[in-house]
Amino acid sequence: MKVCVLGSGSWGTALAQVLIDNHVDTIIWGKDENEVNDINLQHKNTKYFGDDVILNEKLIATTDINCVRDADLVLLAVPSIAIESVCKMINPLLEKQVIVINVAKGFHPETHERLSVVIKRFMDQSKLKDVVSLIGPSHAEEVIQRLLTTVNAVCENEESAILVQKLFSNDVFRVYRNTDVVGAEIGVALKNVMALASGVLSGLDQGDNARAALMTRGLAEMSRYGIAQGGRPETYLGLTGVGDLIVTCTSHHSRNFQAGYQIGKANSATDFLMNNHKTVEGVKAAKVVYEEAQKQGIEMPITEEVYKVLYEDKKPSEAIRDLMSRELKSEEN
Repeated sequence: MKVCVLGSGSWGTALAQVLIDNHVDTIIWGKDENEVNDINLQHKNTKYFGDDVILNEKLIATTDINCVRDADLVLLAVPSIAIESVCKMINPLLEKQVIVINVAKGFHPETHERLSVVIKRFMDQSKLKDVVSLIGPSHAEEVIQRLLTTVNAVCENEESAILVQKLFSNDVFRVYRNTDVVGAEIGVALKNVMALASGVLSGLDQGDNARAALMTRGLAEMSRYGIAQGGRPETYLGLTGVGDLIVTCTSHHSRNFQAGYQIGKANSATDFLMNNHKTVEGVKAAKVVYEEAQKQGIEMPITEEVYKVLYEDKKPSEAIRDLMSRELKSEEN
């Protein structure tokens, strides 16, 4: 059983190490020759984990995309915006049907499709056996250090989910499984929007009370939106719902939280958007979800304010004021 991990960034490296720890034949493909050499020669990925983290010495990487030719499983550890182009790139190279494991959290920026739908659209059926999303509350910075982590293998085909579950699970990395593909994919994408809002609150020197309120009402929005798309309510009380929401809204490892913090500190998104070069999935997800919610008449007040801060140059302090001064209502609504 061979796994090819596409993406030599933090998450691709961390998950590849989980597989190597489990004695699974695994190789990382990366575009950056410096990262690939760092992994192969120094057993490090200094760009993402600093100089102190030593990788499993059996972990190898390559810049040759032909490594996918004989793979049984292909893990996509690339930003959501790159899913379409990577699928197009590997589709003609594959020599047999593969299970694609997606670990990105977001939507197609133009069509607004969930990522499993994008993968299925841009890969031939003769090349694609199944798509499994490996998602949940997890930061690469902790997984690489083998700190306790639990995630979900999400797929309508439980046989494929079980295969992925068994490949990745060990004493420190536990994988559950879930068949609610719609609910889970929406949950892990939308929580990034809430993490941006959580970071904004911290940047504006708000406290634990505000964050608790944000996460609670944010979960209500995630559930409302996901259920409207066909997701199951119970999914939002699981790892791809409240679990991922908690870790992303509270951890200093979260890029979305850190982005929101910078925006809150400046009381403006302008400088951040002009100077940011990191992948912050919540920025694009906010636009997708806001536009879809407007079309479908779904009330998403937090998402709406995050959208206005990012795309209409609204001051975060004004967004918070407007959220707090909304018409008083029952919590059930």
